[in-house]
Amino acid sequence: MAQRPVQTTRGTPLVVAGQEICHGETYDLQLEYSQSYTGIDISVPVRVVAGPKPGPIVFFTAVVHGDELNGLGIIRDLMFDQPLVLRRGTVIAVPVVNVYGMDAHSRYLPDRRDPNRCFPGSRSGSLTSRLAHLLFNEIIRHCDYGVDLHTAAVRRTNYPNIRADLDDPVVRRMARAFGCELIVHSRGAEGSLRRTAGKRGIPTIVLEAGEVWKIEPGVVHLGSAGSRNVLRHLKMLPGWVDPPPFQVEVRKAVWVRADHGGILKFHNGPGDLVRKGQLLATNHDIFGHQQDEILSPADGIIQGITTMPAVKPGEPVFHIALPSEKFERLKAKVESRKGAQLHHQVQHELATSLLVEHSTP
Repeated sequence: MAQRPVQTTRGTPLVVAGQEICHGETYDLQLEYSQSYTGIDISVPVRVVAGPKPGPIVFFTAVVHGDELNGLGIIRDLMFDQPLVLRRGTVIAVPVVNVYGMDAHSRYLPDRRDPNRCFPGSRSGSLTSRLAHLLFNEIIRHCDYGVDLHTAAVRRTNYPNIRADLDDPVVRRMARAFGCELIVHSRGAEGSLRRTAGKRGIPTIVLEAGEVWKIEPGVVHLGSAGSRNVLRHLKMLPGWVDPPPFQVEVRKAVWVRADHGGILKFHNGPGDLVRKGQLLATNHDIFGHQQDEILSPADGIIQGITTMPAVKPGEPVFHIALPSEKFERLKAKVESRKGAQLHHQVQHELATSLLVEHSTP
């Protein structure tokens, strides 16, 4: 029986890196994108898994920022560690978008540009713009949906949350299906992969979880499970979406910053529920004398936290999500997490590199 080419929504055959994609096949491909100083080709690795039947084409991208490795771990778990057997549709996975940045342990490319501000890019532009153009035209524009995997920036960690345009009903359903406890409303920055894809009619969500330079087991397991949830939601995998212990949509958040330079002792960690006025951290000088206390400005959930105990005035320490729900109702939801092994594991692991001495609310 002759192989049937996968068709895009435009009715054209799906071609990636010069390879026509056929139903029921798996491809490991290289997108040639640049060259080293010695003229050696630099390529972006791509895996394509095409199901036996037509269906949505979904992209998964990771390491757009070269130091954010958790997404690589998620895609490896989803696509490489065991076969991904689709019922229908096609998955295109790019485990390392920013090959230059990963090699150099850098967020950026050698031209110091942020790739997540350069989409859709330009064929004749800067090094970063050319990468964005290649990725967008070879992969993104052919897809129907997308998931972009990120971590917090350097010296911070994020409790796993989905960033999504909640005003778009299709995106909102994808965000809920992924299965994070926190869903943060955001359209994305201009030039970001997510926002650019959305403008082209490709609903896309972003996972923000963990910290740079690490592949964290709990984050990988949660991200892989969430990715499978999205594929189940799109009827590409059999089974039902596995919901989290609770889910909260957030449209506001606040940064809590240090007022003094010093050394922090943390009293709360990522994912903790906090009350307005609750002690979050104490700031001591180098001799151990307490300088001040950092208090929560509102009821909320700690969405992100610095991993650097040494701070200067004005530096961010906590990022607090501000759900609209009343505190007692939110408290009951958070306490239900204790019976959820994966989510409890993730919360515990994110705080293990910090000295957290919990205070009583």
